[in-house]
Amino acid sequence: MAAALAHLGVAVETRPVDSCAGETFHVRGAGGRIPVQEATLETGNAGTAARFLVAYACLGRGRFVVDGSERMRQRPIEDLLDALRQLGACVTAPTGCPPVSIDAAGLRGGTARVKGERSSQYLSALLMVAPYAECDVEIEVVGELIAKPYIDLTLGVMEQFGVTVQRDDYRHFHVRHGQCYRAQPHYLVEPDASSAHYFLAAAALSGMRAHIEGLTTASLQGDARFVDVLERMGATVCRHPHVLEVHGPAQLRGVDVDLNAISDTAATLAVLATFAATPTRIRNVAHIRHQESDRIRNVTTELRKLGAQITEHADGWTIEPSRLHGGAVEPYDDHRLAMAFALIGLRVPGIEIRNPECVRKTFPDFFVQLDGLRERR
Repeated sequence: MAAALAHLGVAVETRPVDSCAGETFHVRGAGGRIPVQEATLETGNAGTAARFLVAYACLGRGRFVVDGSERMRQRPIEDLLDALRQLGACVTAPTGCPPVSIDAAGLRGGTARVKGERSSQYLSALLMVAPYAECDVEIEVVGELIAKPYIDLTLGVMEQFGVTVQRDDYRHFHVRHGQCYRAQPHYLVEPDASSAHYFLAAAALSGMRAHIEGLTTASLQGDARFVDVLERMGATVCRHPHVLEVHGPAQLRGVDVDLNAISDTAATLAVLATFAATPTRIRNVAHIRHQESDRIRNVTTELRKLGAQITEHADGWTIEPSRLHGGAVEPYDDHRLAMAFALIGLRVPGIEIRNPECVRKTFPDFFVQLDGLRERR
């Protein structure tokens, strides 16, 4: 995302800090404009970046292309493009997936309807650019909106930067024209709950204790609620004012759970479920078939290789208590599958993850951190 913004003429300076604190970004905003008139943006397999950049590019004046990896060229984006066209954008994607061509002349605004059952990122993208349209923007969500906590997160950050949105639950949104984001001299990004949940799961799986500083259940990040699922599976959860802590049980138990709101944790829960004493049913995550990989199909395939008793459904899985054995598993260039499958190695010897480098997308030193758990057991 930072590299793409730089290609669009937005000054983003990245300053490394240390391995624990991460990086500092210094951004000099462009006030809703795009300084350049032409750019091709390569987003790799980063779906969030691709969708947000397509909407942002519509605010410019010129021709822009948003492209990505082979897998990105299979990931649908037409629902977002259709909504942008309703707001006056000229966007095309012959396959309904990237590459997307944008002949930008600003956004007119008005009313748009967007489908909600495939990705909440389409709605987030529209909301974030809406203040810079030429008139007010009304957005209606068609169908059931998935991953609702991410919309709460979007609206929360927008408000922190000075833009308010009127809403009718998760169905209608009204964004007034003329609002502008206000620069913040300092903005602290919360710990990433989606990355942290692997270590909370590791504690639940191995009987260890894990705590994540700076993350609480009051977080707008939906994946912070994964601890509620672990608690139902028998883990002890301590919810401190500034820390989430999980103590693993002697034996996990199965659950029947709707993971639509926190679907990035679905593959991890599928792994945990194989070690539970009773069956687990994971529901309402059909949309994860369209993410970095077909996560439902690929989790089924790879866990069966290791001896899991798993039944694939259109919207998830039923997983029986299983006795897994070692073996090589393929993550399909999907960072979440690689990290989820790696947890099996805490209980089963001989687990090999092919193409482990795919975790660089969100967690470059994941395996270093996971290896460190051995010293703390």
